[in-house]
Amino acid sequence: MSMLTNTLGRYFAGRFVVAALGVFASIFLLLVLVDYIEMVRKTSGLASASAIMVAETSLFRVPQLLEKLTPFCMLIGAMTCYLALSRRLELVVARAAGISAWQFIAPALGSALLIGVVATVAYNPMSANLRELSKRMEAELFGSAPGGGIQDASGFWLNQVTSDGQTIINAARSEQQGIRLTGLTLFRFDTQQHFKERVEAREATLEAGHWMFKGVRRFSLDAPPIDQASLEIPTTLTEAQVRNSFSTPETVSFWQLPNYIRSSESSGFATAGYRLQYQKLLAQPFLLAAMVMLAASVSLRFFRMGGVQKMVLSGVGAGFLLYVLSKVTEDLSKAELMHPIAAAWLPVVVGGLTGFLALLYQEDG
Repeated sequence: MSMLTNTLGRYFAGRFVVAALGVFASIFLLLVLVDYIEMVRKTSGLASASAIMVAETSLFRVPQLLEKLTPFCMLIGAMTCYLALSRRLELVVARAAGISAWQFIAPALGSALLIGVVATVAYNPMSANLRELSKRMEAELFGSAPGGGIQDASGFWLNQVTSDGQTIINAARSEQQGIRLTGLTLFRFDTQQHFKERVEAREATLEAGHWMFKGVRRFSLDAPPIDQASLEIPTTLTEAQVRNSFSTPETVSFWQLPNYIRSSESSGFATAGYRLQYQKLLAQPFLLAAMVMLAASVSLRFFRMGGVQKMVLSGVGAGFLLYVLSKVTEDLSKAELMHPIAAAWLPVVVGGLTGFLALLYQEDG
């Protein structure tokens, strides 16, 4: 019996992994296609944009988009796996051999936990790095064209005050969490808050104690425009302060989040978003396992008993409600109305208990 259980366990785990990876691959290709079409539309007026570079930019952007859909991919993959096993009567054979529902769900739960661990410690850093690479490629594609790339018309804004006066910086695109900016417009004021000049620059890099601007054109009220190869403007901002101003928690990899949390605390910035993201990544393996529980609770009914469409719709509805719950708790946590640990783990607990109780009622009730 132990040999039979181990053999069936490996078989069910393999079927589940294949179904989950198939859903991942399908959604990945769909996202690549949609994003590529959008990028082609944006770069249609740029003579320097090649089809290969546009495709690579879209390809590097998609992994981070797909990461947000990981729980739904797991839900759909598990439902597909169990419905296929039920349609082929393999679940009937397993039950006839004395295998309970809990025994053929366990391999999928273990596989989901393993996939979640890999997604947290390996896939998340990879997607963050690819996202930064895609930003660099977007900067090459759009050059200094204002409003290019993925940002909206307002772009990024930064205000700094030094002994020379005030400087307001607007950047169309940000790379490396704000350390490198492209498509810049600066408004400089003297110490008396009188307008001094407007500066346009192709790119800027934060260095020790100053911003280094390149491809500069300076406009003033009483002189014609002046072109310069570079311009150095002093700053009191540090890399940690700039990163906390420009970066979002989703663009920081799992291994860098603890350092960001510590630097935000020492700089006096809010850390709720970073703490929430860190807890969400820690809870991700268990969230995927909870999705498997939900999928199993609506997918183990035999095909000959009917009602398959209702089961599928109820599974999708349960996943959607869990997504709504996670967004509500996320907003509450970012508003500092809920602790990040509670906000990240509450959807996991609710989803897992819902699937567990449903399975318990079906199998032992």
